[in-house]
Amino acid sequence: MSVKKITATHGLAAYIFPALAILCLSPAVTPPVALFLGVITAHTIGNPYTVFTTKATHWLLQGAVICLGFGMNAATAWQAGQQGFGLTFASICGTLAAGWLLGKCLRADNVISCLISCGTAICGGSAIAAIAPVVKAGERPVAIALGTVFLLNAAALFIFPPIGHWLDLSQTQFGLWSAIAIHDTSAVVGAASKYGPEALQIATTVKLARALWIIPVAIAIAWQQKTGAGNVKIPWFIAGFLGAILLNTCLPQLQPAVPYLHHAAHSALALTLFFIGTQLSLPQLRLAGWQPLLQGILLWILISTASLITILQFS
Repeated sequence: MSVKKITATHGLAAYIFPALAILCLSPAVTPPVALFLGVITAHTIGNPYTVFTTKATHWLLQGAVICLGFGMNAATAWQAGQQGFGLTFASICGTLAAGWLLGKCLRADNVISCLISCGTAICGGSAIAAIAPVVKAGERPVAIALGTVFLLNAAALFIFPPIGHWLDLSQTQFGLWSAIAIHDTSAVVGAASKYGPEALQIATTVKLARALWIIPVAIAIAWQQKTGAGNVKIPWFIAGFLGAILLNTCLPQLQPAVPYLHHAAHSALALTLFFIGTQLSLPQLRLAGWQPLLQGILLWILISTASLITILQFS
């Protein structure tokens, strides 16, 4: 391709990309469609605003999660958190142990293996970002771990809802399953919102309770590697989510605004997934190599299958 054609393509992308982002704010564009649109964009016109979208993804997701809290009652959220506590604890311990064993068997890089295991066990990209400074990970291990997790998140958005319907899972069962078995909060909320409102409430609450395990796990890794617990980044937006639930429970005057906040949350989520999709380029996926990807897939299959069997037997 000539220099003129490349310049023209990049110039066109500067206009098309914002138009696609605005389109994702439409109620007609569901979270899975937004993610797919982002992947297509990454492999056609590219993302001319990479720096901006990387920062925006972080804030949009946190804002969407906080807004979702305004649609929940404190008693319901507490019940959902209690319901998923035992399963969450068991899945995190099992996934971390299996990740360590798989890393040794595949002779994977120790840092990359640790990041993928923590991302799968707790909450995807957020866990990777929190654990990275603790294990002193460089840009390449972080990029590989994030690429692996993002790829599996994309698959989960399309795979989980059909499986849930095929198995005739209840809203409660699917909410628990998606919260335990899907990596990132964005993908959990996206899959659960497609399944139903009750599944969304349960999935979001259990998922954020699961995300709190970033703190003890990071401290444990810091102690084991003697890197210092001061490097741990606490996800503050979880406090915002809990605050929104309390406000919604204690202030009934907020009820007229709840539908608008829910719409804002879903729009922000769709835009977040579009931005994430634009980061899933072929060079990034090739960078991961077969070992981290295989480890990520095997761990994901393990946690998905084990948690589903447990939920079907005990709920």
